Amino acid sequence: MSRVVEIPASLDDRSFEQFAQAFALGSMTDRMVFDARAAQWASPFGLLAMLTAGQAVREAGGPAPAFTVPLAEEVRRYWARTGFFQHAAGLFDLKGRLPRVRPDEHSDVLLDVTPVRASEDVHAVVGKIQEGAARILHGELGLEAKATMGFAMALSEACQNIVEHAGTGGWVAVHAYTFRRRLGRRVVVIAVSDAGVGFRRSLEPTQARRFGDRWGDGAALEAAVIQNVSRFRDPGRGQGIAGIKRYLTRWQGKLSIRSGTARIVIVPDWDDDAPMTEQLAPFPGAQVQIVIPAQEGAGA
Repeated sequence: MSRVVEIPASLDDRSFEQFAQAFALGSMTDRMVFDARAAQWASPFGLLAMLTAGQAVREAGGPAPAFTVPLAEEVRRYWARTGFFQHAAGLFDLKGRLPRVRPDEHSDVLLDVTPVRASEDVHAVVGKIQEGAARILHGELGLEAKATMGFAMALSEACQNIVEHAGTGGWVAVHAYTFRRRLGRRVVVIAVSDAGVGFRRSLEPTQARRFGDRWGDGAALEAAVIQNVSRFRDPGRGQGIAGIKRYLTRWQGKLSIRSGTARIVIVPDWDDDAPMTEQLAPFPGAQVQIVIPAQEGAGA
């Protein structure tokens, strides 16, 4: 008998916890069915979370989970347009009718769901997105033209984190849409996810003794994000998160990172998220989300 992992109707960084709890209820070697039939929407973070779960099952040696696709045709078409089903087909046994879609040059999908396994992938990602990013950041969000360079840096560093720390491959996607619920403005969202070792195991050899009994997923995120600690001892290495924070501070952006059983957030003035949450359901690897909002008076 298969264990059902229900996909929330709207899957984003908040409702992800519901998905993570369902995924963690048994072993990754269980027979599973990911039930997305009622899905109405998924953010880039949500799309990558589902792929990461499938990747973790495969790497644990479990049977390929079944995946029932959304019943709503417009949802299926959007997920197909992001490249989600193309990659999901290698991780899941897809159940349901998949649409054929053509790439849309003017789509709000700035970067399709893209695998990241090596530094060459990171360079390709940044090169692919630069023109579209300039159009969105400057034209729609009202950021200065030079903000595009910082955006490319933030995207590159978030992806490079997979290459240097995860011990396995991961995924990246970048979308632009209107953040109606919390902001009422256009945003660009970068999502990066992997099924690797996570922040705690990556930093454990150099940081566990310093934290003593406090050591855990939350302490590891605090060390990496607040204290700018890296597992690399060489000066200048591992400072990617610090650079991302500086960029987001300038443009009132938001950074959230979830790893293991904890989640840390650099919270901008326009949001009310919790800076640190611990004792969450365990989930493989690390999940990063960067939100860059339109400046006041720009976008719609």
